[in-house]
Amino acid sequence: MIPEIQRKAKPVQLRKILALASSLTALLLGACSTTGPMMTMTAQIKETPQTSLAGTYLAANFAAAQGDVKAATGFYAHTLKDDPANADLLERTFLFAAEAGDIDQAIGLTDRVLVLDPDNRPAHLVREMGALVKKDYAAVIKDVDEPASGLFAALTNRIIDAWARAGMRDFDGAINALDSLSTQRGIDGLRLMHRALILDYAGRDKEADEGYKQAVSIMGTGPRAADAYGRFLQRHGRVDEAKALYERVLKENPGTPVAEWALKDIAAKKTPQPLVSSPAEGVSEALFGIAASLNDQRSADVAILYLNLTLYLRPDFDLAKVLLASRYEAMQKFDMANALYAKIAPSSPYYGMTQVQAAINDGRQGQVNAGIAKMKALSAIQPKESDVWTALGDLFRSADQYSDAAAAYDKAIAGMGQGDRRLIGLYYARGVSLERSNRWDAAERDFRAALKLNPDRADVLNYLGYTWVDKGQNLDEAVSMLEKARALRPLDGMIADSVGWAYYRLGRYPDAARALEEAVQLVPGAADVNDHLGDAYWRVGRKIDARFQWQHALQLMPDAKQKPVIERKLQFGLDPVSASGS
Repeated sequence: MIPEIQRKAKPVQLRKILALASSLTALLLGACSTTGPMMTMTAQIKETPQTSLAGTYLAANFAAAQGDVKAATGFYAHTLKDDPANADLLERTFLFAAEAGDIDQAIGLTDRVLVLDPDNRPAHLVREMGALVKKDYAAVIKDVDEPASGLFAALTNRIIDAWARAGMRDFDGAINALDSLSTQRGIDGLRLMHRALILDYAGRDKEADEGYKQAVSIMGTGPRAADAYGRFLQRHGRVDEAKALYERVLKENPGTPVAEWALKDIAAKKTPQPLVSSPAEGVSEALFGIAASLNDQRSADVAILYLNLTLYLRPDFDLAKVLLASRYEAMQKFDMANALYAKIAPSSPYYGMTQVQAAINDGRQGQVNAGIAKMKALSAIQPKESDVWTALGDLFRSADQYSDAAAAYDKAIAGMGQGDRRLIGLYYARGVSLERSNRWDAAERDFRAALKLNPDRADVLNYLGYTWVDKGQNLDEAVSMLEKARALRPLDGMIADSVGWAYYRLGRYPDAARALEEAVQLVPGAADVNDHLGDAYWRVGRKIDARFQWQHALQLMPDAKQKPVIERKLQFGLDPVSASGS
């Protein structure tokens, strides 16, 4: 059986997103939308002048439970006005304001939170950000010097301390603050990068040059360390060295946007600004680097807090927007991710890739037409960008616009060189679109082309083999393909169904029944698979079992074409009715 998700768009991984992901990994320290219900509740509260304190608090809790942090922040803040002495409410309002990115509101609450809880680390951190923006570096140093438990807090405090001292022109004190971290394992890359950035900010060029070399030797060609050093080299007339560095970045991480744009700027003889030009930007860079290393689910809240603070200190930090959006996507908050992507300007190196991701998110939210519109607009700006045409093809395919999908995939494929591994997925995607457009000969060529590049691609083996079985063509080869696909993915119920149905079409009914029983165990909720098992049971003489499976398939809401066939089989049996074959 071919799952509908294979016929629909399953977004092909995009080169630049993969490149960005691998680049973010280099920053490791060691080297359901609920808009409808919330909008309704908000409207109800606004329409009732005497809304009770309890009602607003319940609305805040509901918003929090649904993951709508902005609405929760608003409701908690509204409730706090009526009950300002409530400690629990104060802390909730503060935390949700910080998580929602309303840092000014969070800053306004920090002193009250710290009176009640002097050891509240997020409140200290947020207060320090407020002082940094005001350039009150003495206040920052005083705050970070207060005892804080744990290595993670010590790391954050010492880097903030270093940049605050740099703001006061105490550069030796700043370097000493960073060097105090030298015994902490796994953070050499981050420590050395900020050492180089502070030396660069201080104008101590020879030491900065050596510091950047050390940082890159530890962190590799991640986008931030490499870009910081590349900018330094250009500003000091060492353009050839900068060019070589960015070319190395592209070789090791193909498609890295910042390296592509840097090489264009070098060709245009543009001199860049330093990566960091102020203590606030330095702390922003540090918080971003730490957040990029927090990849586990347990650290998601901390990462989101750090990234919101990053953007508070440096609103134009586009890569931080990309990383924060990816955190929201992991939580299926696609609307919040897209709100961040919308803030990235067309002049940014990350504009194209984020528009592609925003379009994919539109599709995930059922707003396919919006995604298609985004990709059509982007394709006019970047007509040779294969990732754009790939995303457009995926969106068309998800909307059952298969001819348009195939045309988009044509342009994606035309922009790739021979041997590009992305062609495997694209040949498959175009093959599906062509098959659904009743252009089987062309589809078959694409499936074979995909298998030539990767003979072990299970989804292609399954699609081609199953379609041959369904058409009664190349049955021996089809069965071999399907059995190979099953060996590659033994826990895939749809592939097990394909194998069973191939046996059925060959008249191997006992084998079909055994394979389809396994398929039903793997995907018990699939109407097609239960229907197929019913047909196999009928052929081996288990007619009571067959009727049970057909009845079960009917309860699983089969499609409009399949349903009347199952109903006739229940009434008359299989012999007078053709097997479903679906």
